[in-house]
Amino acid sequence: MVALAIRLIALIAIPCLSVAAPIDPVAHPPDTWPRFRGHDGDGIGSGFRFPAPWSEKAIRWKIDLPGSGHSSPAVWKDRVFVTSCDAKTAKRILSCFAATDGHVLWQRAFESQVHPMNKDNSYASSTPAVNERAVFIYWTKPDEATVAALDHDNKELWRSSLGPFKSQHGGGTSPVCVGDRVVVGNDQDGESSLIGLDATTGKVSWKIDRKTDKAAYSTPCVRRLAGGAQELIFTSTSHGLTGVDPKSGKVNWDLADAFPMRVVGSAAIADGLVAATCGGGGIGRKLVIAKPGDGGSKGSVVYEAKALTSYVPTPIAVGGLLFLWGDKGTVVCMRARSGEKVWEQKLEGTFYCSPIFSEGRLFCVSREGTLFVIAAGDKYEQIAAVPLGERSFATPAIANGTMYLRTETHLMAIGSASATR
Repeated sequence: MVALAIRLIALIAIPCLSVAAPIDPVAHPPDTWPRFRGHDGDGIGSGFRFPAPWSEKAIRWKIDLPGSGHSSPAVWKDRVFVTSCDAKTAKRILSCFAATDGHVLWQRAFESQVHPMNKDNSYASSTPAVNERAVFIYWTKPDEATVAALDHDNKELWRSSLGPFKSQHGGGTSPVCVGDRVVVGNDQDGESSLIGLDATTGKVSWKIDRKTDKAAYSTPCVRRLAGGAQELIFTSTSHGLTGVDPKSGKVNWDLADAFPMRVVGSAAIADGLVAATCGGGGIGRKLVIAKPGDGGSKGSVVYEAKALTSYVPTPIAVGGLLFLWGDKGTVVCMRARSGEKVWEQKLEGTFYCSPIFSEGRLFCVSREGTLFVIAAGDKYEQIAAVPLGERSFATPAIANGTMYLRTETHLMAIGSASATR
């Protein structure tokens, strides 16, 4: 019996399946990690080689953050951006650090208000997005969701209000910058929408009204199309999978009713298909692998899995393999096209972090604060399990040949100092 309990929607002879041919992967700049899960939201980094055997000497620098939080670092060349908060006042703080040694370049505080949220959430759970001109941050409170833009030297460029935000769990999705648009998935318990803002002015360029259902916490990933076009993939309970042109806001395709439960983890592009999950009660309940729509056609389900999937951690695809890092620590490797399980392994700990990749290795940090390093291959191999000294809900970043790790109240860099020069 197959442990994944896969229900095939199409023929198992997947080589006959008609899917859009995967576009050759884009060579991402090695000195930037501009959003949650890096370029395109695919979690793929390069140039960082994990120092094995592990030694604490590999921690090049470690600094205290001004407050706590769960957001991930974003990197633009010689600068690292991360948000934190004062848990007692809900004040949000954006910090900019030097990538070389971690010294503070500047900090900016934004006053807010205390409000109810999930016990595992924080007032700083949204990861910044950054491009060559500005850094973009997003935060919510019940009466207002806000996007703000600052240049790399701490000058505020604009601030845009997106209206009220309603959710019993608080906010948590992250903005993304694609071309000249800053995009936010505003799927909530109140009036919902997908919003594209002009990155220069903050004015609304497009808005897609959405049905109201369970608030979604996923951040859109980018699907690369033939001819260099890009498409944002949104996931939610209310609308399933949605492919959107980031420039115009046109809905290219959708796959409604894909997810019967809450969506938290983001989608991943896996060998030309889209992989996404939903869940509840702290575990993943359903994985959907879908063929994207084409030329106005709707998307279609290729197969589903209803066991051993993930809920908060986002899947990651490397080559033809898809890795699902379960919230309770079970990691599953499967073939993206067929759903065939290759291996599964239970690790110690629980996870909100999403796995990332560099130089043949997968990296994921447990909530308890252990960095797990495993081989990204068709045989399970654990390279290391490194205690970081503090719990962590954040996903690491890779740039400049360095891994930047955020725990609840600290930021640290692992890698060679020469890599950032």
